[in-house]
Amino acid sequence: MENVENQGPGNQGPSEGLVSAGNGGSSSTVGATLRKAREAAGLTLAQIAVKTRIAERHLSAIEEDRLGDLAARTYAVGFSRTYARALGLDDKAIAEQVRIQLDAEGVREPVVVPHFEPGDPARVPSVRLAWVAAAGAVVVIALLLVFWSSYLSPEGQLPDLTSDAPKPAATVAATQAPAPAPQPTNGPVVLTATVDGVWLRVTDKTGKLLEKTLKQGESWTVPQGAQAPQLRLGRPDGLAITVGGKALAPLATKPTVMSGVSLLPADLLARGQATAPISGPTPAAAVPTAGASVPAPLSTTSN
Repeated sequence: MENVENQGPGNQGPSEGLVSAGNGGSSSTVGATLRKAREAAGLTLAQIAVKTRIAERHLSAIEEDRLGDLAARTYAVGFSRTYARALGLDDKAIAEQVRIQLDAEGVREPVVVPHFEPGDPARVPSVRLAWVAAAGAVVVIALLLVFWSSYLSPEGQLPDLTSDAPKPAATVAATQAPAPAPQPTNGPVVLTATVDGVWLRVTDKTGKLLEKTLKQGESWTVPQGAQAPQLRLGRPDGLAITVGGKALAPLATKPTVMSGVSLLPADLLARGQATAPISGPTPAAAVPTAGASVPAPLSTTSN
């Protein structure tokens, strides 16, 4: 009898505590046990939510013994075990106590919360990520607009096919004579002997470039980097000069000594144009026109 009388509410074992929880004892319910352990550890519901990845409203429902507010029995047992494990409690004993409380309360309809609350605050996108996503969306929209305006909606104008009026610009262009081909103002200067024994000397600002007697048909090209080259020769009538492939008139028509002849392409072309009338055909004698007076020949008869 003494053993039976000594067993009071304060001396209940773990199994007896679970039974009393099932009978509605508020001091040993799951919510009270977890809340006391959390407060003893100095933690808040927000910290437990981050640690367990369980929504804070679910943890609050467990501490307030509103296990029926959770979505299902499985969530009530699983969340409670995770909560107990985070506080260092016996998760199996807590899970068994949750089952006893649910059986004592009976089946209740779950409460549907009309607002959204993430289960894991650590997984909520940061503000920077949200701005990056918004900027990416703006870039995509801009590219789509450019593609639409450039490829899918061209605004080109077709020519007028019904007009029979002639285009004056085209007519004028057709009647104009083709422009003469431009003469080369630069190009390789080639000296070619047309007879045997053409002696020549070529110098520039750096000194002598060539001194040689050319045979008939032998050629020599003035170097591109020559600085103001000049020619001295004794048979200008036997030397052919070309500038950029264009043949120029001979420097002279008879053997003579010439010096100081510039071998620059522009100077040779200008010299050739100046001497062109001399080397051309002799103009014909003027023919008197009709009605013009013809001077009488001088008389050689003596009186």
